[in-house]
Amino acid sequence: MMEYRGYVGKVEFDGDAGIFHGDVLGTRDVITFQGQSVAELQTAFKESIDDYLAFCRQRGEEPDKPFSGQFVTRIPQELHRQVNLAASISGKSLNSWVAEQLQSAVASVKPIKAEKGKRKRVSKGETKRKSKQPLQQA
Repeated sequence: MMEYRGYVGKVEFDGDAGIFHGDVLGTRDVITFQGQSVAELQTAFKESIDDYLAFCRQRGEEPDKPFSGQFVTRIPQELHRQVNLAASISGKSLNSWVAEQLQSAVASVKPIKAEKGKRKRVSKGETKRKSKQPLQQA
């Protein structure tokens, strides 16, 4: 994974084509990048984000923010009760306690800061933009 300007990219390697390709996660818009080497991939990723932001400015649209700091999750009623009780016993608000638990759970998963990035082009000078279907939470 790579991170630039708050956007996170996930990378895969296509052995048949001999290239790395990636997608930016956490947006409804499709933002892709690719490269034949790690250096090209890093450049492509950074340029992809920069192109996306410029594309949105040109169209007068707000770019998708990677994350708002809020999310809704559905859990069983009993688990909700237990989580609320655990937060109370800890002397913390429910939000604070849940944020602490989530931080602990993801502490070992950290994106790598990218040096550079590139936006995949449809044709010279045109940036591709599509809507993704919303991600479903488990």
